[in-house]
Amino acid sequence: MHLFVYAAFAPDVRTHLLAGLPVGVQTVFRTDLPPAGQQAALHRADWLLGNPPADWLYPLPPQLKFWQIDSAGIAQYQHVRPTFPVANMGDFFAWPCAETMVAGLLAVLRHLPELAVWQTQKHWVGENFRNQLGLLRGKRVLILGRGTIGQAVAQQLSGFGCPVQFLARTDPQAQLHTPADVLAALPTTDIVVNCLPGSATGFFSAELLAALPPHALYASVGRGATTDEAALIAALQAGRLAGAVLDVTQQEPLPPASPLWTLPRVLLTQHSGGGQPGEEAGKVALFLRNLRHYQLGEPLENEVVLARGY
Repeated sequence: MHLFVYAAFAPDVRTHLLAGLPVGVQTVFRTDLPPAGQQAALHRADWLLGNPPADWLYPLPPQLKFWQIDSAGIAQYQHVRPTFPVANMGDFFAWPCAETMVAGLLAVLRHLPELAVWQTQKHWVGENFRNQLGLLRGKRVLILGRGTIGQAVAQQLSGFGCPVQFLARTDPQAQLHTPADVLAALPTTDIVVNCLPGSATGFFSAELLAALPPHALYASVGRGATTDEAALIAALQAGRLAGAVLDVTQQEPLPPASPLWTLPRVLLTQHSGGGQPGEEAGKVALFLRNLRHYQLGEPLENEVVLARGY
């Protein structure tokens, strides 16, 4: 069997991967090959680990039988039609992404970014600032998407006594299922947390943004393209929205000219939300577990359907 590793791993992680593979597997690391030979090596693979350019998969490698994507996002592969199992890293990134959203909301509500700047300036505000600080406790939250990240956000918010509603198109455990349901819920919502996959492009539209009360906060950790960014900026600039926590933006890196850099109540976490210690080793561990599941005919962890987008 041939394994093609598109992902770039540190030497110790590569060693761990090779030690965990079944006997006889021939492994080729993209990073060991000249650019001209990389795509051809992929097309000889039985198993794939990593995220190659989508156009490398047209046509699909003829022998490919199992693919472990090493990110949560799969939107770039939505038009690939594999007949073999595919998994992503959804569960692996869920908790850190949720922590980033909760930390960001707390930071905005408690004005921590401003306090950090004043600290560098040795500028004391103290008593005059206290009545501007908000609380996360008891905020009414609408989470877009009931996947692993959305559920982790809800679990963490439970400690703050936040009533939570979910939007999910087909999940019977969600309270909301359509844009019309969301539109009706937004006027009584304090915080929206967008955990939608890339397949939901443009979902949070200007109409939905306009339905939020002016004190509301908007947070996004799904995909930047799921938010009407121009409408979000306009709402923030006009004071029709109290602030935003954005791990993802429509264009990344965010262009220097974007108003999001300088809007006072916007916290940008620069698509770092899934970061955690031992990230590379964790990816390899999940791949090795899923490879065993595949060989035993067991369900994969985080199996996805590319055409569906999740």
